[in-house]
Amino acid sequence: MSKLIECIPNFSEGRRPEVIDEIVAAITSVDGAYALAQEMDPDHNRAVVTFASDPDVVVEAAFRGIAKAAELIDMQTHTGEHPRMGATDVCPLVPLDGVTMEDAVTLANQLGAKVGSELDIPVYMYEDAAKVAGRKNLAKARRGQYEGIRDEIETVASRKPDYGPSKMNLKAGATAIGARFPLVAYNVYLGTNDITVAQKIADAVRHLRGGLRFVKALGFEIKERNQVQVSMNLVNYTKSPVYRVFEMIKSEAERYGVAVTSSELIGLVPQAALMDVSEFYLRLENFSPDQVLENKLKQVVGGGEGGSSSNFYADVASSSPAPGGGSVSASAGALAAALAGMVCRLTVKKKKFAAVRDELLEVSTKADALRKELTELIVEDEKAFDAVMAAFALPKSNDKQISARTAAIAESSRNATLVPMKVVESSLASLRLARVVAEKGNPNSITDAGVAGLMALAGIEGAGYNARINLKDLDDAKFCKEITERLAKMIPEAQKVSAEIRELVEKALV
Repeated sequence: MSKLIECIPNFSEGRRPEVIDEIVAAITSVDGAYALAQEMDPDHNRAVVTFASDPDVVVEAAFRGIAKAAELIDMQTHTGEHPRMGATDVCPLVPLDGVTMEDAVTLANQLGAKVGSELDIPVYMYEDAAKVAGRKNLAKARRGQYEGIRDEIETVASRKPDYGPSKMNLKAGATAIGARFPLVAYNVYLGTNDITVAQKIADAVRHLRGGLRFVKALGFEIKERNQVQVSMNLVNYTKSPVYRVFEMIKSEAERYGVAVTSSELIGLVPQAALMDVSEFYLRLENFSPDQVLENKLKQVVGGGEGGSSSNFYADVASSSPAPGGGSVSASAGALAAALAGMVCRLTVKKKKFAAVRDELLEVSTKADALRKELTELIVEDEKAFDAVMAAFALPKSNDKQISARTAAIAESSRNATLVPMKVVESSLASLRLARVVAEKGNPNSITDAGVAGLMALAGIEGAGYNARINLKDLDDAKFCKEITERLAKMIPEAQKVSAEIRELVEKALV
């Protein structure tokens, strides 16, 4: 399976296209780094560049872009509407095919260390790569912007960077580097030039002011259009979908007698985010992503999320020990989540189920996230097994080699235990959702809910086997006891919930 990671550096330059062209050229000078998009905003004086690459080259490609920005952009003279802290303001890594969030965090830290040491730029790690809890939120890491960080970095302990000097690079500024879930950058334009309206609406929708959980928002004046906009980052579009954000802004705008004139997406957007919008506004019944032509083609010719199913089955059936039972368990859990989501979608469009619509919409969102997570764990389990085999294959000719081999076996076995434990936890969460849809979902789909329960239980018990067998190679009594106790709680709960689902199905079939 090919591996792919996305990187979306934001540069503090939106008025000189030749500068951004040079930066993009620096990034793509690395073989295997492909530019996907570049967008500039003169009012914000900011550019967003998106590129994708194999994870093996993403650090070097991003580093070259950051170095070129440090050469060409002078933060001492920079002005613009958008908050900023450096020539390269932020540089997030987003895991895509065959790359886990843990992989992305590791690569982000490699990039941060390289930028800090070789370019003398203070680096603050954020989102999933945050090293300081208070910096997970980018706004907090960037508090005070360039000027505030410049004035405090040498004297205020909380402003000490994660990498690089505790001194502002006056020309290049500071940079935030992170790893995160795919983000949707989304702006909504209002039919007014009153900035206070945009700011009030932004406050209403942003999470920090009591709005939608995964929305960050600010109000801006766009002088060239004589309008204002609500500019947002949707940090988890599956839980705060685009259509819900749009509808809330439209409702808030009506309170001020203002119309929404248009909206725009900045940079690239996941296909699933737009399909959710289409499904909502078109009120599609029984819609499936498989109805999208391009998705179906990917399934037929191979590739796509998790690769084609036929390839996966063939890999399992081969003489190779991986993918094996652990990956199959994760696949079973993913199918359980997929079925739970399907039952929700077969329910929420029907008027007679209006009383449970909101609840099942929330269930479908959770099910989709679990399906994605468990699909990624299919690959992660295979990688964990390969690491164990590699550790056992290490040489053992002398005491030093034996010691290194023993340590490698212990570390890889520990990880190979933690991966199936994630499968157990996520499959149990899927099983709980299957219990909800079995009770409250469309009765015509009760057997689908039942199969979801069976698949989830198989994923839980199968992953439990894989976790337990890896404990045999560990000489860590505390860790082994913790894993054993966690399984002793989760397995009986899973069997109980599965039995409840089975009872609901059997009752419906009488």
